[in-house]
Amino acid sequence: MNAWRDTAESIGLPILALAGGLALFGVFVWFGGRDPTQAWMLLFQGAFGDAFSFQNTLQRAAPLMLTALCVALPQRAGLTIIGGEGALVMGGLACAALPSLMLVPTGMAGTGLLLLASALAGAAWIALAGWLRQWRGVNETISSLLLSYIAIALFKHIVEGPLRDPASLNKPSTSPLDEALRIGTIGPWDVHWGLVIGVVACIAAALWLGATTHGFATRVVGGNLRAAQLVGLPAMRLVITACALGGAAAGLAGGIEVAAVHTSANASLIAGLGYTGILVSFVARHNPLAIPLVAILFGGFLAAGSLLQRRMGLPDASVQVLMGFCFVLILASEALRGRLNIQWRPMPGPKAVAA
Repeated sequence: MNAWRDTAESIGLPILALAGGLALFGVFVWFGGRDPTQAWMLLFQGAFGDAFSFQNTLQRAAPLMLTALCVALPQRAGLTIIGGEGALVMGGLACAALPSLMLVPTGMAGTGLLLLASALAGAAWIALAGWLRQWRGVNETISSLLLSYIAIALFKHIVEGPLRDPASLNKPSTSPLDEALRIGTIGPWDVHWGLVIGVVACIAAALWLGATTHGFATRVVGGNLRAAQLVGLPAMRLVITACALGGAAAGLAGGIEVAAVHTSANASLIAGLGYTGILVSFVARHNPLAIPLVAILFGGFLAAGSLLQRRMGLPDASVQVLMGFCFVLILASEALRGRLNIQWRPMPGPKAVAA
């Protein structure tokens, strides 16, 4: 019975929270003098209405999968990290800066080297938050958020200063990546290979957590730190490793955005993808296998913003209000989890019905 209740709460509460967020967004649109029904229809149409919309949704979902892992993996080790935005911009900066620091080979090897640099930069940034928690007792939620502000400040300083391309007059940027180093699209689709990388990363994270002793030990630490220490697990090392892996995923997202979308590091990279990843992870209940589906849903919301602006005159950022509603309700559902006094009774079998 408890298993049934836990499963229902794990699936039902996030769905109810999303439905509630959409309902509140309808009220928000109605107060603005617009038709909520039309807004809901345009959200679906802009996300999944045709091939172009769906490809745009998939492209926007790719970095969300990776920034969600930056929350999900440390969470499985017992830490709440919300600094994925900082890891993302540091990863994007590393990707854009590496060709200026060393000779990078062209082709797939060079692209792989850029993405490796991005992942290492993001891993180091979030591992720092884990280290501060383990060694100094600094709250990881606060430290990771503050580290994001520091990362954004460093990013702007370097992009607008030492690495600024003289040709970027109105929009400070680094020098564009060579064409041979950029990430291309998947066949005839207008979707870059970052989507595949995101899905593979989520599957790899799930396998690590569920099929390896290291992942199992990480989950034990996240479930009961005291018990993990009593049985001799290296809790500190496991926590910092989980933070580093999550940061590597977010840094990889930044590198992919530079190599596949923007072609250089500029202010467009600071688009809140790290913060949206927090919402994706919480809706997915920090389950790496559920993250791709949730990321596609929220990628669709982001893709529909321009359609709401064209058809209804709503600001493009209106979808951020929708995500805000969803986030608040998701947090409320987390508070309700395990407190619902619902009696789950198994369905009677054939003999019981006959009697």
